[in-house]
Formats: sequence, structure tokens, C-alpha cells
Amino acid sequence: MTRTVITTENAPALPAPLSQGIRKGPVLQVSGQLPFDPDTGEVVGTTVAEQTARTLRNVIAVLEAAGAGLEDVVMLRVHLTDPAHLPELNEAYAATVGAPFPARTTVYTRLPPGLLVEIDALAVLGD
Repeated sequence: MTRTVITTENAPALPAPLSQGIRKGPVLQVSGQLPFDPDTGEVVGTTVAEQTARTLRNVIAVLEAAGAGLEDVVMLRVHLTDPAHLPELNEAYAATVGAPFPARTTVYTRLPPGLLVEIDALAVLGD
């Protein structure tokens, strides 16, 4: 099976040694997305809700570039900087992702200043 790099201008390209997404067979891994506007490179929002919505739009853009959508996601991993932000994250997450929800892991981590959330996705595509 060939490993295919997924790229899109609708999600930010980070100055790091990584691909926005990688597909191998029916499995698609979307790299951790951050709340950057893909056009300006600027952080979108100062609240967890704003940053979660932008981050999920970036995840969705990479999924769509691979011919997938949220309905193909089996796992989302959320990296959050502060446990106190979990209720706000859950509200914004539920509004964007919608039921039925994929499996999810939420971990608390340090991110660069001004960033409150990072999200990556694992999808399985039925070719």
C-alpha cells in the first residue's frame, strides 16, 4: 500500500517537519491542527470556544482534501491547556462535530503562548 500525503490550502501549513495528513489504504491520520487562519497564519480567537471552532474547521479541511468528512472519523484527540476549559471545549466541540460523536481522548498539555487547543483525527475511509 502506498502512503499518500494530504495537503490543502484550506488548513494552515505549519513550519514543522510534518504533513497535514497521511493516508495509507483506508486509514487517514490528520496531524494536530491549531487555531490558525490558513490565509493569514494568525491565531483565531482568544477563547477556547473560538479556538476549538477554528481548529475543527482546519481538521475538516484536511479530511475533505482526502475525500473524507467527520462521518469517517473514528477518533479525535484533543490537547487542551487547562482542565478548567473542558466545559467550554465540550460545548464548541458538540456544536461542530455533532452526534453520533467519534471516540475522543482529551489530554492536558502545554502549547505555545496564545494557543489553547490542538486537535488531531483518525479516519477510516470506505473505498
